[in-house]
Amino acid sequence: MAKEIKTNVMRILDREKRPYQCYFYEHGDEAVDGISVAQRLGQNPDQVFKTLVTKGTSKRYYVFVIPVAKELDLKAAARAVGEKSVAMLPVKELTPLTGYVRGGCSPIGMKKQFATVVDESSAAFSTIIFSGGKIGVQVELAPADLLALTGAKTAPVTEA
Repeated sequence: MAKEIKTNVMRILDREKRPYQCYFYEHGDEAVDGISVAQRLGQNPDQVFKTLVTKGTSKRYYVFVIPVAKELDLKAAARAVGEKSVAMLPVKELTPLTGYVRGGCSPIGMKKQFATVVDESSAAFSTIIFSGGKIGVQVELAPADLLALTGAKTAPVTEA
């Protein structure tokens, strides 16, 4: 894979003058789960995060950024955004809503900025790694920069 690839995420980080590191990994037609991505990159799965999109009972959309080895606690997620409940967005609705495909969804650079919550475990790391907006591309960024760029907050939103 050519390292000259610049995703929208990278362009936004460059424009905002946020220091970041890029990682590229090989992938085939198969869906690459987050734990496999962490292994391919030789990274701690607790430091590699995935981006999940949900819809609340209010019909509002919410983005949750959690460690790849964890599951989203839907009740905790709903509490974090002040909803009665939230449900995972069906995969077929992801691209039209965010502009990203499953496996390449990033909290930065969606078509529209949605309320975003980053799992509080991110505070344990000086940087976290998440999708660079395309399958096969990850970016490493300080959690504080991610919060600032997305207007996100942190909360405990993963299952114990």
